[in-house]
Amino acid sequence: MLNQRGGIECDLTVARLGDNHFYLVTGTGAATRDFHWIARHLPDRPTTTLRDVTEKFAVLALMGPRSRAVLGNVAEADVDDDALPYLAVRNLEVAGHSCRVLRVTYVGELGYEIHVPVEAAGAVYDALMKSGAPHAIRNAGYRAIESLRLEKGYRAWGSDLTPSTTPQEAGLGWAVKLRSTTAFLGRDALVKQGHLGETRRLVTFTVEDPAARLFGRETIYRNGERVGFLSSGGFGHTIGCGIGLGYVVAEHPIDNELLDTGHYELDVATHRFEAQLHRRPLYDPGNERVRS
Repeated sequence: MLNQRGGIECDLTVARLGDNHFYLVTGTGAATRDFHWIARHLPDRPTTTLRDVTEKFAVLALMGPRSRAVLGNVAEADVDDDALPYLAVRNLEVAGHSCRVLRVTYVGELGYEIHVPVEAAGAVYDALMKSGAPHAIRNAGYRAIESLRLEKGYRAWGSDLTPSTTPQEAGLGWAVKLRSTTAFLGRDALVKQGHLGETRRLVTFTVEDPAARLFGRETIYRNGERVGFLSSGGFGHTIGCGIGLGYVVAEHPIDNELLDTGHYELDVATHRFEAQLHRRPLYDPGNERVRS
């Protein structure tokens, strides 16, 4: 969802439950903001309504290469790839409770969001933990998820995505319908940007030196000149080095040749560390694992 300048105002999941019935899922900290942004921009039609059902649901994120086996043991229907494909939503009985299951992931592996009635959250959680015990299931904290999403190159709203960045700049041009005639807020700005070219581009950097601790906002240098900043950073435990997502900025349109040439460094607490630029995700760039 974009503003008039083409900037990203909301980053959320939309699940279609019926011809005219949609279920919107956004980050915990953005629910109130996103609700009011959507409410302010809804068409003035008596048949269009927006309801906040946040308090009715708890969300359990079951993610990892063995998550299908864990869910399959407690779901009262098949959850294989044919029954619940990637980016699908199904209403399923899980541990005897009616749940809404979205096959989405934020960690670069097979995964599910299980939306559970609040009163049943404890029972469903206990059932999943029991089912997952033979598979070495573990609770994961935010920093673990942050590390995995950085390896996968998943963007985060509020840091990598903001009202001042456009989908093309963030590498999300595929998410907007510029090839159709569909009208939407921000379309004209994106069409203009497409003609002129982007003067900033979100890319991934890695730093091999273990002394470099990346958190975001570190300055990016190319051939000794400041060319941007990291929007987020952390350590990738799968690949074994520091990772940063950041915007390279230029006075003229940026192409792949500009990105792929030059010597890059990151300024970390006044010390410069040599960095490598990557235009594709570091982990599973072909998206095979999330679709398996």
